[in-house]
Amino acid sequence: MMLCSSFSISRLAIPSVCALISFLAYTSQYFFLHFVPAPLTKEEAWRLNIAALCIWITYYRSCTVDPGRIPADWRPDGGQKPVVDSLNDRQRWCRRCEAFKPPRAHHCKTCQRCIPKMDHHCPWTSNCVSHFTFPHFIRFLFYAVAGMTYLESCLFDRVSVVWASKDLPSYMGPSVGQIAHLFVLVVTNSLTVFVLGILLFRTIWALASNTTTIESWEIERHETLVRRARHYGGYLQGPGGIRVRIKKQEFPYDIGIWSNIKAGMGGNGNVISWFWPLARTPRGETGLDFEVNGFEDPHLSWPPPDPDRIPLPSRNEKPFTTESSGFGDMQTFNQRKAKDMSRPGMNVQRRKRFHKRAEEELHDNDSSDESDSYETDADDGEEGWRNSEGERLRDFGVDEDIEFYDEEDILRQRVERR
Repeated sequence: MMLCSSFSISRLAIPSVCALISFLAYTSQYFFLHFVPAPLTKEEAWRLNIAALCIWITYYRSCTVDPGRIPADWRPDGGQKPVVDSLNDRQRWCRRCEAFKPPRAHHCKTCQRCIPKMDHHCPWTSNCVSHFTFPHFIRFLFYAVAGMTYLESCLFDRVSVVWASKDLPSYMGPSVGQIAHLFVLVVTNSLTVFVLGILLFRTIWALASNTTTIESWEIERHETLVRRARHYGGYLQGPGGIRVRIKKQEFPYDIGIWSNIKAGMGGNGNVISWFWPLARTPRGETGLDFEVNGFEDPHLSWPPPDPDRIPLPSRNEKPFTTESSGFGDMQTFNQRKAKDMSRPGMNVQRRKRFHKRAEEELHDNDSSDESDSYETDADDGEEGWRNSEGERLRDFGVDEDIEFYDEEDILRQRVERR
């Protein structure tokens, strides 16, 4: 029932945004035309309508441009399926798509596929903000904020006129209906430009640092793990009796402000084209490989190792270790993956939150009951970790089960037997 309700609400998102744009752009001009003390001027009409046209174009493209997909034959390094021969090599694998996943790609639960350089799934455009749609999205935010800021100045000019005539007889001023219309326009426009202004600022900040919304979450998660590991000698315990080394890893895609902006705007260094509403979408062959800053070993991938992203092994199954055959028995891995895929919804067993596990360890260091590590409630599991703003991975539209428990990814991490 909740799923149907959420789906129905999402279908109303685009009509609601269109209604809001129409209300602010056109009923405001109707008001100005009939506001005798300060009627609409020709310059105001041109500016308001040009801004509205830019908003319509960029919003349409944000909603309709395909966010991209991963080619079925894509392989890491552009070659055949790689041979695993190094403890540092990690290849990301999507269990939902049954395919390799390029850097910065994530599986969107709404689009039902892996999206190149996914930022988040925007409910107001009913589309993913990705490598291909991000330039259109930021242009939409820019023109929306610029256009509504100009509208705000026009509205406050009329508010000042009304205020200056407050002591005159009522028949000499605007009607009650006009005052009510002006009040609604001011409140609606002010709230909207405030919210979108914050969103635009955050989006520009992310553009300048070449960081997606999901990657900001991953950076904060990594910093949390590094702080935890300091108290445990640089290691954190994963499920099944393994220890994962956690060390500070620099975000690899921050390549300098100018290069970051160029990369985010589709690799185009033409500043004028950044603001052109009809600018082309980034080419289809891009979005699978990204320039890195070289601060870390090129074999290291992002996000860094996270012991809580390792799926719990069954009680009769030995964990993957580096002592058997490099990364463990690949046949065993494939059998386990098939078992996970056969479950309804491909659910995996969860671990309790870190602080609960730490408290249990402090109170009972001699306990060896592995069943205490299992958790059935997803909201209480470690994948329920939230950043400082209270956001989980699923809040960005990511398929949380698939993204958090990425077995192929974790299999290629450096781990050691406890």
